[in-house]
Amino acid sequence: MKIKGEINTRNVWIDGKYLDPMESQKVHNHSPDGFAWGNYGGSGPSQLALAILLTHFLEEVAVYYYHDFKWDTIANLPPSDFEIEVDLDEWLKKQKEKNERRNN
Repeated sequence: MKIKGEINTRNVWIDGKYLDPMESQKVHNHSPDGFAWGNYGGSGPSQLALAILLTHFLEEVAVYYYHDFKWDTIANLPPSDFEIEVDLDEWLKKQKEKNERRNN
């Protein structure tokens, strides 16, 4: 999936479709002001990570893993416009493997 963000408006699109923060805020409202990113892991990046995962996974999976996705991907974005390609299925597979190694 291609994720694109515009820093001045804090708007985000996935594969060209606008990502509305309100949908993820219904699950967990970290950031009433919407999305944010740029070298930190606060409430705006948490909201964005949750919103992205909710577009691809069941709510239970998204809620369980979105903090990991925030730290792996969103918190590392520059504080500017961005465009990235992400394979969420591959990311989740690697995350599960990492969690297994931690637990063994």
